[in-house]
Amino acid sequence: MTREPRRHPVRTVLVLTNPAAGSGRAGRAAATALARFRELGIAVRAEAGTDPADTVRLAREAVGAELDALVVVGGDGMIALAVQALAGSGLPLGVIPAGTGNDLAREYGLPLKDPAAAAEVVAAGLVRRVDTGRIVTADGAERRFASVLAIGFDSLVSDRANRMRWPRGRMKYNLAMVRELAGLRPLPFRLELADGTVLERPLALASVGNTRSYGGGMLICPAADPADGLLDLTLVEAMPRTKLVRFFPTVFKGTHVRQSAVATHRTTALRIDSPGINAYADGDLAGPLPADITVLPQSLSLLVPA
Repeated sequence: MTREPRRHPVRTVLVLTNPAAGSGRAGRAAATALARFRELGIAVRAEAGTDPADTVRLAREAVGAELDALVVVGGDGMIALAVQALAGSGLPLGVIPAGTGNDLAREYGLPLKDPAAAAEVVAAGLVRRVDTGRIVTADGAERRFASVLAIGFDSLVSDRANRMRWPRGRMKYNLAMVRELAGLRPLPFRLELADGTVLERPLALASVGNTRSYGGGMLICPAADPADGLLDLTLVEAMPRTKLVRFFPTVFKGTHVRQSAVATHRTTALRIDSPGINAYADGDLAGPLPADITVLPQSLSLLVPA
């Protein structure tokens, strides 16, 4: 059952920034947010991690400090790093959106283009308890996620994009998608859900959603509720590449789930396998399949608008 948001006094915060996020927008957004926090009388300390591991370290140190909230400035990747430290801790997470996709910020109605307004959301101290997920991959790595796990065609595109040195930005992902489409093949999947249901079929992709969207607004799991204690599973059956190209635009509207090629399920946990395939959590590599995935109900405290 979804709990009502509660008020949490916010007097002292740590602001953690990814200066590279949003092609440099994060640095400017952080400066605006910091100024607004100080105008509101909030004691603020600012940090920037040197790399993802350092960012997670700083977030974990924040859990043990005398803070009312950890505030991250950046996109979905920056939020994902904070979630590794904050899930289950009780320390509220505030977000100043400054990324490219901003799917998580959009999910919770945060101001996307107004860092001062986002700082005011933090200062208001309205905390919502939401779910996160946990994935343990074949290599033994464990990761928390807040939005969507992408597995199959999507993860193959990400694999290829990560190997490419040129071009940069979104064009690299687009080119990787074109190249993966050229070699598209059915992927054999086996999934076992918490109730014992076993699904074995060739798929183009499988997505596990705690929230609805990924990739800058693609509503891959359009009915997902991040506070219902369940994960939404969207399975897209293998199809010819020409049909898959026509399929993807429907994902931005969430209407793809009406197609016969798509099946949806809800579960508290699942095991998923497809030989040679990696899983990506919140846009970042989680590890190779098989993987065990579990929902962690109301494990993250998030500062949200009224």
